[in-house]
Amino acid sequence: MTTFVPQLSAPPDSAGPACWFIFQGDRLLVRANGDRAAVPIAGGTAELGVSPLRTLYLGYLEDDAARTDCFAAEIARDDALPGGMAAEGLRNLYSVLDEAPMRVAGRAVQLLAFERTTQHCGQCGGPMVNQEHERARRCPACELVTYPRLSPAIIIAVTRPMPDGLHILLARNHRFPTGRYSVLAGYVEPGETLEECAAREVCEEVGITIGNIRYFGSQPWPFPDSLMIGFTADYVSGEIRLEESELAEAHWFRADELPNIPPSHTIARRLIDGFVARAR
Repeated sequence: MTTFVPQLSAPPDSAGPACWFIFQGDRLLVRANGDRAAVPIAGGTAELGVSPLRTLYLGYLEDDAARTDCFAAEIARDDALPGGMAAEGLRNLYSVLDEAPMRVAGRAVQLLAFERTTQHCGQCGGPMVNQEHERARRCPACELVTYPRLSPAIIIAVTRPMPDGLHILLARNHRFPTGRYSVLAGYVEPGETLEECAAREVCEEVGITIGNIRYFGSQPWPFPDSLMIGFTADYVSGEIRLEESELAEAHWFRADELPNIPPSHTIARRLIDGFVARAR
C-alpha cells in the first residue's frame, strides 16, 4: 500500500528522482501509460524540459519497496508542453491516475494556488514569505499570518421509509450533466456546526426537516478548495419544495430505481452505495 507523508521541506538526500506534480493553470502534466496516466518522475524540472514559475516540496510517497519525494511546480499558461506529456484536468484523471498520486495532486494544486494568490499581504500590501515551521505565509511588515484556504462543505444522504421500501433523496443541480442526480450538499457558514449546516441546507434546498444526523466520512475535493464532510440523516417531515435557483429536480428513489448517479471515486457515490447496501 502506498501512503503519502506530508512535509514542509525537502530532506538533504532528496537529490534523486522525484514525482513532479506540474500544473499549467489547474491542469496536471501527465504521461500516458497504456489506458492509465502517470505523474512524471525526474531529477528536476530541467530534465523534464520545463521552466517553473514556482516550486514547492510536498512530502513523499512511501510503500514497502521505496520512498519517492514529491514536488509541485507551476508553469506559465502559454508554455509549450514537453514531448510525450498532456495537461489534463483533475476531474478527468480520477479514473486513470492511481489513488495515492491523485491525492497528492489535489494537495499540490491547492498549495500552488495558495502561494500564487498570497504574494502580497491582504492587510498592508507588503510581500509575503513562507513560514518555516508550518504551511502558511507571513507578512514581515505587519506579522499577518495567512493559511491555505479550505472551504468545508457538508454532503448528506437523507433516507425515508415508505410502504414500498427505503428511499433516498436525490436532486439534480442545474450545473450537473444531463440526467445526473446526487445527494444534497452545501457550504458551511461562519458560526455554524456541521450538523446545523446539514439541517439548514436540506431545509433551504428542498423544504424538508431531517433528524438523526450521523457522520459518514470525508473527502478532499480540490475544485477549488473544498473539504466534503459526509453525513446520513432520516426524514422527519415536510414535502419537497425546490429552491429553484439551485435545483432543477428532486425526488425520492428506491435502491432498485436509481437514476444516473456520480462516479465511484466521489463521496456522493459512497453515500448512495451505503444506502443501497442498507436497503437490500
